[in-house]
Amino acid sequence: MIENILLAIEQISEEKGIKKEQVLEAIEQALAAAYRKDFGNKLQNIKIEFDPESGKMKAFDEKTVVKDAEENDDEEEEEEKNAETKEEEGEPIKRFNPKTEIYLSDAIKIKAKAIIDDIIKMPLEIPSNFGRIAAQTAKQVIIQRLRETEREVIYERFKEKAGTIISGVVQRIERQAIFVDVENTVAKMPYEEQVKEEKYFLEQKLKFYIVNVSMTPKGPEIIISRKHPDILKELFISEIPEIGNNLIKIEAIAREPGSRAKIAVWTKEKSIDPIGACIGQRGSRIQTIINEVGGEKIDIVEFDKDIEKYIANSLSPAKISSIKLKKKEKIAIVRVKKDQLSLAIGKFGQNVRLASRLTEWKISIEEEATKESLDDKQTKDKDAPEETVTTKDKIENEQKVVETKSTKSKAGGKKKLTDKKKTSKNTKKTKEKEKE
Repeated sequence: MIENILLAIEQISEEKGIKKEQVLEAIEQALAAAYRKDFGNKLQNIKIEFDPESGKMKAFDEKTVVKDAEENDDEEEEEEKNAETKEEEGEPIKRFNPKTEIYLSDAIKIKAKAIIDDIIKMPLEIPSNFGRIAAQTAKQVIIQRLRETEREVIYERFKEKAGTIISGVVQRIERQAIFVDVENTVAKMPYEEQVKEEKYFLEQKLKFYIVNVSMTPKGPEIIISRKHPDILKELFISEIPEIGNNLIKIEAIAREPGSRAKIAVWTKEKSIDPIGACIGQRGSRIQTIINEVGGEKIDIVEFDKDIEKYIANSLSPAKISSIKLKKKEKIAIVRVKKDQLSLAIGKFGQNVRLASRLTEWKISIEEEATKESLDDKQTKDKDAPEETVTTKDKIENEQKVVETKSTKSKAGGKKKLTDKKKTSKNTKKTKEKEKE
């Protein structure tokens, strides 16, 4: 029997990752609950000491020694008044609890040298049939205690890993969530933490970012993500030694999950090329990270304290002609050549949008004016008539225009009359000839 108990404790501690002391504590609490139910009373604070090697048990009524209650009526009245004022002020009031406490005068009768705050253990008799009853009653309590302990262990273990990446295998797929097996524990990836462009299937091995770990009534809840921007940061830390050793630092990340991302890096070390170190020989390092995020494109740009240089770097691979800053509004007006315009803006404005998020500046892209366009404007301006400035000249010009219009209309009227006379003469002549 004793050997079976020892083997059970060792097996539970190995399988569940729980310390032997925690398992033993759970068993003692279960036995105490069983004793209290069948042999104890409400005023007893029962504790059981169980020795797994010998299989023996000891039961105690454990109480803490407190100061005696004052017998003087006046002092009792003062204490009651003080208690009432404390209640009104919201202060906690300490009252005597006969289940867990014992007065000093009573404690001295049990232990002659007892003092305040001592713990008095009063032995209790263990009935002969307690072993059978304990085995039946304590079974479910032991299982429950072990589950609670296991949950606490899982919670503490994963709480430390929050904000890091972890490998997992897709275990179950539902409409709104995907459940993943991570280190023999089930983690949840909600719909809002999934990448739309990615397809998930059973037994798929992926890396996830641990967003949050919380304790719920059902146990620890581990929320993981494939969409969080920090998954890239953690992948760069794990894959690139220079970032892991803090020789290169990641300043900012802007990401559109499943499509494209921009990462700003910098270093104090003059001998290190931050972009080259991240890319690796023939792109080996960056390609490993791209494969981990499902082929998402990643642009690595160099961070610069000079905001103009930083904005120019963030818009790569486009080449910038000039930048004009409005520092109060945090607006940057960027001019590029015609052949670089579409590259700077990107597909559906993605390049400039990510650059804006990365630098935290609003970026406006404009086409740079070329020499040909400037020459065309100058020639157009030369050919155009000069505008008059004075109001007198404007009035005189208007009068001239009116006069010319009137003279033209008169001349036109005279011409029409002469034409009519000519036509009437011609018709008369033709009629006379016909008569002859």
